[in-house]
Amino acid sequence: MMHSIPAAGARPPGEPPGAPPSAGAQPLTPQQRTVLERLITRIVALSQAQRAEVWAGMKHDLGIKNDQPLLSRHFPAAEQNLNQRLNGAQERHAVRQTLQQLTELLQHGNNRQAVSDYIRSQFGQTVLSQLTHEQIKSVLTLLQNNQLEIPQPQQRPATDRPMQPAEHNALNQLVGKLAAATGESSKLIWQSMLELTGVKGGETLPARHYTLLTTWLTARLTLAQQPAPTLQTIQTVLKQPLESSEWREITEYAEQRHQATPQTVLTAPQVQDILNHLFLRRLERATSSAPVQPEHVQPIWAPFVPVIEQLKTLSNRPALGLVALLLFIALMWILF
Repeated sequence: MMHSIPAAGARPPGEPPGAPPSAGAQPLTPQQRTVLERLITRIVALSQAQRAEVWAGMKHDLGIKNDQPLLSRHFPAAEQNLNQRLNGAQERHAVRQTLQQLTELLQHGNNRQAVSDYIRSQFGQTVLSQLTHEQIKSVLTLLQNNQLEIPQPQQRPATDRPMQPAEHNALNQLVGKLAAATGESSKLIWQSMLELTGVKGGETLPARHYTLLTTWLTARLTLAQQPAPTLQTIQTVLKQPLESSEWREITEYAEQRHQATPQTVLTAPQVQDILNHLFLRRLERATSSAPVQPEHVQPIWAPFVPVIEQLKTLSNRPALGLVALLLFIALMWILF
């Protein structure tokens, strides 16, 4: 009688002939799954991806259908794939952090223009997103160490026109933010602004004060959030940076008024007093350097206008007109 020989169990493709039929076809061990889960947790923490999305992407890269389980033989490739994903997530996270730091500095003074000029000249680019991480870090380091040349912002010509509604609303929004940050009432902040500009209550603020008031409000708002403001801090947060002459003047004022050096931590009243002083000095310079308007220019003969008008009146009376004319000629001879 012939006996049937049991058929050999099917082996997975590529499995060596001497291996047991089930070798490599076992599910992931608890240790292997733990390693993969930890890698996915770190990836999710550094990115906006969901766990299921990372699992699905990794299985897609390995050529495994989404409805099929990972097996023990898949572990080396899965671990390598997740490590690559983790490295990419870490790099993108580092770039975001560097950009965030740089963006915060761009809001102060004329830093944005300085950085724009620098990356255009050094890297041939016009936007930060086109730079590599190393290039962005180099720009951040230069800006933090005050090694970039900060151009002075272009000043708009002063004008006596009243502020437009959009300008007034922009100031009002800054006043609201400052009131929320300091606890001071919006009414008192507006009162301080009117007193600084010399505008009486009920009058409209002229547009020429808009830039100065914006700088004053923005600086106060930023400094209110600083735990230990100094003169150097004030210098970095001003929308219109200090010129060298202004820096000398402010340091002398702070030393005489508050016995403060550039490194001295200032109180909130001291900060406001120094900003007020800077505002008044800039307002004084802007007023003194403003061109004289044509309607305010007096002709050289202005003092003699009444005399000329009188002569016109006397022209109808020849005798008196002749006497007046002789007196006028004599007066002119004496004066000139």
